[in-house]
Amino acid sequence: MLPRERVMAALRRETPDRVPRFEVWIDAFVDEFGLPDTAAAHVTFGQDSVLLPSRPLPGSRAWQSGVDEFGRVWRDGQYADGVVDTADDLAHHAPAPSRAAECFDEVAVEAVRRRYPDHCHIFGTHVGPFQAAYLAMGMARFMLRLADDPAFVTALLDARTEWAIALFRQAVALGAEVIVMGDDAGHRHAPLISPAMWRRFVRPCHRRIVEALPVPVIWHSDGNILPLLPLAIETGFAGVHGLEPGAGIDLTAVKQQYGDRLALLGNVDVRLLCGDDAAAVRADVARSLAQGGPDGFLLSTCNSIFPGMNPAMVQAFFDAQGELIEGAGLAFQRHDD
Repeated sequence: MLPRERVMAALRRETPDRVPRFEVWIDAFVDEFGLPDTAAAHVTFGQDSVLLPSRPLPGSRAWQSGVDEFGRVWRDGQYADGVVDTADDLAHHAPAPSRAAECFDEVAVEAVRRRYPDHCHIFGTHVGPFQAAYLAMGMARFMLRLADDPAFVTALLDARTEWAIALFRQAVALGAEVIVMGDDAGHRHAPLISPAMWRRFVRPCHRRIVEALPVPVIWHSDGNILPLLPLAIETGFAGVHGLEPGAGIDLTAVKQQYGDRLALLGNVDVRLLCGDDAAAVRADVARSLAQGGPDGFLLSTCNSIFPGMNPAMVQAFFDAQGELIEGAGLAFQRHDD
């Protein structure tokens, strides 16, 4: 099978020739391993998908300092709070969906597609309406307003849904074959809101996004979202990414209960990639493969490859994929200059 075919088969909950390797966000160690760009990292690390490149809107303060176009407050590159509190605030911090094209360099996207024509071309980013809403307002204000002013929260969710649809449609127009929508909805013990509130406020937004796109949509969330998985199936998501073991998610149990209706992605514990035990990393890859495969499962970490991980353990993670999935190790040279 070609890499694209392998990914699509797994998303249809079929059994491909082998479990796809599907790390979504991989860019943290591009320089560390001396690679030219993120797309090259996906291919060098043996992934079956390639993330198409994107960029913030021109002039955005996101990941810098200040208030960005969505009303999120940033301090030294870290999210700090949100400022959206009134209808005027929302109008000021809701970029027109027509601006979504500004988030892509069409030439750069086409270059990636041409370099790797057999890979599955994916686009993924954290613009899901629930997360976008609580970041715009600040978590405490958002949670209070769910009870005190549901009409305003609904208006904010609607605006963020329109932006997500516009952004993802643009990605699809440029060649994205799968969308990964980051919309974090859980902490370590439970969802951030009840399933009843999720059904009322969020499920309609997610359903609009799925129905607006002609390609499979995968929902990414950290945390314990187990009570929300039946709603994810109702929504029409092709799969769910993350399945964080540190939040108590048992892949065997999820596979047994939902694997016939939802492709499962992730579950390798990112905490191990921050440590120094390569054998433990390999064992966790083996566990995830055994519990999730062979059908309807795509292997990745439960989150991403992010700064702060041990580069040696990142390499061990991808080596283990090669050894356990393809029967051959992968060797990378670190560049410390």
